[in-house]
Amino acid sequence: MSDAHHQLPPGLAPATLAVAAGRPAREPDAPVSPPVVFSSTYAAGGPMVYGRTGNPVWSAFEEVVGALEGGRALVFSSGMAAIAAALSLVPRDGLVVAPQHAYNTTLDLLDSRSAEGLRVRRVDLADLDAVVAALDGADLLWLESPTNPMLEVCDLAALAAAARAAGAISVCDNTFATPVLQRPLSLGVDVVVHSATKYLAGHSDVLLGVVVLADDEAGRARAAAVETHRRRYGAIAGPMETWLGLRGIRTLHLRMERATANAAELARRLATHPAVERVRYPGFGAMLAVEVRGGAAAADAVSGEVRLWLDATSLGGVESTLERRRRWALEPLTVPESLLRLSAGVEDVEDLWADLAAALSAAVPTQGEDGPSAS
Repeated sequence: MSDAHHQLPPGLAPATLAVAAGRPAREPDAPVSPPVVFSSTYAAGGPMVYGRTGNPVWSAFEEVVGALEGGRALVFSSGMAAIAAALSLVPRDGLVVAPQHAYNTTLDLLDSRSAEGLRVRRVDLADLDAVVAALDGADLLWLESPTNPMLEVCDLAALAAAARAAGAISVCDNTFATPVLQRPLSLGVDVVVHSATKYLAGHSDVLLGVVVLADDEAGRARAAAVETHRRRYGAIAGPMETWLGLRGIRTLHLRMERATANAAELARRLATHPAVERVRYPGFGAMLAVEVRGGAAAADAVSGEVRLWLDATSLGGVESTLERRRRWALEPLTVPESLLRLSAGVEDVEDLWADLAAALSAAVPTQGEDGPSAS
């Protein structure tokens, strides 16, 4: 069974890599897309060996994501499997500097490991001096930019440099931005993780994760450790899920272009809606958040009024979703009760706005002429 892929010229743009990387070698009658291989066992003598160590469609997926992020990619069964693998690089009693706001299951995992001896310092990533001070004695710096769900941004290059100076590994969850908009490895970050369930796959039909490591001597050693973790703990992606994720990546740049344009326009309009106290939009990407006048009850009412938007906990699909984040017990208490996180999809922006504006107006009575603040 051949695992050879077509060799591309260097210097291609992300949009081209998303379409062209990870294709089979151009031999007579070769398929355009890699086939799905359903096998747990391989004949001896090649690199696959066994279904827990490799699959041809894994290789294709990893080639594409690695090319997009500029490193060595390893696919996992879910975003949390990828996050757990990245955190396995920290000693059991090590010190992790983590954001006060981040994906809540990441923070929950850190808390659970705290009970086993891991030390965690929570910081505001937007406060560079505070992060640098917290790095004293740290083993790993966990980054999100923008953060989930508060949409805070940080200086990734400065923080990666500070981590390296302190002798700490830097890891960035790049799920929100995607490599189309942000490539943390090129900014000096050591490791990137994605919930590929979200924008990379893009169609709300698979669970998938990926870890990408810098292609240098230290990165290759870490890649070997992460690959050992995957094999040892069995956090492996199914071939069908990986193939669907690969197919989704082919349109990543197009989906991000449309969803980002929608998010920017929605943020602009929401900033003057009287039912909105505050808009959180980092200026790029398809994620935004609003704080609704009237607290949790009003935010819940908006979620119940929408007819086109989907009230759901995931994000990054072609469909637009929203949810009140503090309905989850694990969400940090510093997240406002009234905060709605919105994932703009690729629908017509006028339809999205009409549905959202109607829900806001129905759920929250107009209170004066003062518009909300934006940040």
